[in-house]
Amino acid sequence: MGSPDPLKDLRSYIEWLESRGSLARINIEASPILEIPALLRRVMYSGGPAILFENVKGYPDWRVAGNLFPSLETFRDALGVERLEEIGLRLIRSALQPPPMGFREKLKALREASGMARMLPGETGRAPFTSHTITSGGAPLDLIPAFKTWPGDASRYLTFPLVVTRDPDTGSYNIGVYRVMLVDGETAVVHWQIHKRGAEDYEKYGEGREIPIALVVGSDPATLFTGVAPVPPPLDKYFFAGIVRGRGLQLYRLDNGLHVPANAEVVIEGYIVPGETSREGPFGDHWGFYDSPIEEYPVVHVTRMHYRDDPIYYGSVVGLPPLEDAVIGKAVERVFLPLMRMIFPEIVDVNFPVHGVFQGAMIVSIRKRYPGHGKKVISGLWGVGQTSLTKMVIVVDESVDPHNMCQVLWAVTSYVDPQRDVIVLDGAHTDMLDPASRAPGYGGKLGIDATRKLPEESGGRRPPQLVSETGELREWADRVYEELFGSKPHGPFERCTRDG
Repeated sequence: MGSPDPLKDLRSYIEWLESRGSLARINIEASPILEIPALLRRVMYSGGPAILFENVKGYPDWRVAGNLFPSLETFRDALGVERLEEIGLRLIRSALQPPPMGFREKLKALREASGMARMLPGETGRAPFTSHTITSGGAPLDLIPAFKTWPGDASRYLTFPLVVTRDPDTGSYNIGVYRVMLVDGETAVVHWQIHKRGAEDYEKYGEGREIPIALVVGSDPATLFTGVAPVPPPLDKYFFAGIVRGRGLQLYRLDNGLHVPANAEVVIEGYIVPGETSREGPFGDHWGFYDSPIEEYPVVHVTRMHYRDDPIYYGSVVGLPPLEDAVIGKAVERVFLPLMRMIFPEIVDVNFPVHGVFQGAMIVSIRKRYPGHGKKVISGLWGVGQTSLTKMVIVVDESVDPHNMCQVLWAVTSYVDPQRDVIVLDGAHTDMLDPASRAPGYGGKLGIDATRKLPEESGGRRPPQLVSETGELREWADRVYEELFGSKPHGPFERCTRDG
């Protein structure tokens, strides 16, 4: 019998994690109300494995999975790639290659197009989650072991649901991870921020039409990741899931017309009435604060819930970093680096520091070619996609490792004149969850050009010359150090911990 396929479904992924020693089964009784989240936080802060709780207090028919993204290496191995950047390259490869001219080139292009077609979603009439169905009269939401993560949270929440909507104009699917507050057994409130694709789909419907929606719990790791990935419209997220998986995702059509992953553990089917909202929150979020202020968000009316035999609930927990979202955020950073380089060819590498909560800070290294190049990149990043929400952007030269915070701090203190190299942008759109902004989604931004300045940027002054050893001196000193201490010497910045 072969090894389990981590991309088949959530169960196969859990089996695969266990086969490589990356899963722990917990048999002590624990409640999804505060207890399981508290244990998961300790596992995550300690760098522990994925967890499967098999004795869930109050929910004897369920198991609960957590910390399914325990490390970047685990996620990379599950996808079967050497580097996560390969995923982004799959998406842009066809766009970057020159058009085929000769017969051989056309034949190669045809083969590559066939390979891309294998990543397209397909439809199936069978899905394991149809084994059990509960209609709205049975209060289906009460049956789910959804988490209450922090004592001050307003209610239990679905913390990693794939919220499925469809653009009414283009037909393109979005699956986004937006927290969902459970109000009672038949209604919930979905927290999609104004910048998210789910909110865009919602606004396009207008009044007079019920909006079909589905909440999916549990799928394969690539599809779960797709829910978090900042895929720009109109690219269909099911197609992007196929790119991440390396093969197309099988979809099942619900009664409300939406397609959902056939490998789901739980599917909650329902609708939204445009204009009907309810107060949502407070909720302890990934910044480590309870959200403020409490705002109005759309109400989800549940019509039915489907689930597999022996269902597994997957929930994530957030709070002060680094938790599981740190690993997922780093995966997003790596996967989307090739796309950033396509838009900004001068970019060498990027780092969204874990403790900067990703949307809070970004460090980017560039191949600087002309005066003002650093500020050009800052301005460009603030004008495109998910990076437009980033509060602080620091640009360094390609010789500086953006993941090495010692090098970054050295570059900032060495090359930055605050009057010349710091941009403060007032009255800009920001992350809705930023606790420092003056209003939700509205505040300021900070840009720091920490590149080595050209004479045109410093009043004709040439940059200072870096100290350096001759090759002969370096070889002699390294050899003598090894003889004296029995190990190779460290160079400057090497003892600094890399971020990510």
